[in-house]
Amino acid sequence: MASKNKTVETSVQVADFLHSFVEKEQKKQDSFRLIELMKNWSGFEPKMWGPSIIGFGTYHYKYASGHEGDAPILGFSPRKAAFSLYVIAQGNDNQAFLDQLGKYKMGKACIYFNKLEDLHLETLEKLCKSTIEYLKKAEGKMGC
Repeated sequence: MASKNKTVETSVQVADFLHSFVEKEQKKQDSFRLIELMKNWSGFEPKMWGPSIIGFGTYHYKYASGHEGDAPILGFSPRKAAFSLYVIAQGNDNQAFLDQLGKYKMGKACIYFNKLEDLHLETLEKLCKSTIEYLKKAEGKMGC
């Protein structure tokens, strides 16, 4: 039996989440700024995914194992230690963008950064738009 996805779109209001979850004022300001930027770059309204991911748009994926589901095209989470940024950074020639992105750490499935000023925003925009284009082309053909 296939397992159910834990990270699904919820009805929680993004602003309510930020005001209740994010303690540091700078992180809260960075979160609202990142929402503004990602909304502008993607054309999608922010939605909560799971308990702590703010996502923009949606795409359907299906792995070779047969597991499939929906996920946000772009997203981030203002976690306690650092922001987690969810974009497609590997596998679609984005290394040049990553080289110019600024101060971050690469995780297995996301990019970690401490504050928005650590990132080069023009490069972040290019990375986000590249992710959108990649997923438009790959939707229905996703496989890992």
